[in-house]
Amino acid sequence: MQSGLYVSLSSQMALEKRLSTIADNMANVNTTGFRATEVKFDEMVAATKNKLNTKVAFVSQGNDYLNEQTGELQHTGNMLDFAVKGDAWFALETPAGRVLTRDGRFTIRETGELVSVRGYPVLDAGGAPIQLDTKAGEPAVGTDGIIYQSGRQVGSLGLFEADISKGYLRYENSGIMTTDQPRAVVDRFNIGVEQGYLENSNVNAMREITQLIEVNRAFESISSLMRDSEDSFKQAVQTLGGSR
Repeated sequence: MQSGLYVSLSSQMALEKRLSTIADNMANVNTTGFRATEVKFDEMVAATKNKLNTKVAFVSQGNDYLNEQTGELQHTGNMLDFAVKGDAWFALETPAGRVLTRDGRFTIRETGELVSVRGYPVLDAGGAPIQLDTKAGEPAVGTDGIIYQSGRQVGSLGLFEADISKGYLRYENSGIMTTDQPRAVVDRFNIGVEQGYLENSNVNAMREITQLIEVNRAFESISSLMRDSEDSFKQAVQTLGGSR
């Protein structure tokens, strides 16, 4: 009987984690370049200490992973807005280290440095900050990421990839810091850049709301089962103890 309570408790912990990811996704439904957080739950089987050696299945606390579906591209017409085509990321130099992002809202400082919306330097494929000529007009960027000013090549937007399944941390807006060292994308056959576009968040608001309702219902159902189980346990104790 106690095993049932432990299983229910593990389920509630898993549902609580899913609830927190849904809340985070909903908070970033309008965040440029944001990729939704999903949770994978595994079944853990333990052997109870009884003669039947009964197997009891618990729910793990779950592992986070990113939804890799590309968000909808929005045309802005701004020459300093960029969207990544394919499974790659822009890279920024931040106080915390290198951060990957799909938020391509860039600006040019008076010094000519290309920076993110938060003021972090945007990196080229070699990992160096991109420097532009403030007197040469707006840059033109090809689908291969090459930057031109006044018809002359002046740099290249770096596109990077990393194995996110090895671990990651969120960093502001839509940025992530990966355990796996980011690597510059060499083969750009199916990866590139769209100038004048931004990638919207890939959070599906209706799907998240539906899941929120399902999680709440499941949580309430488990809570009800736990109360019934506790009542049954109390009645059993009272019966065995001869209490009326």
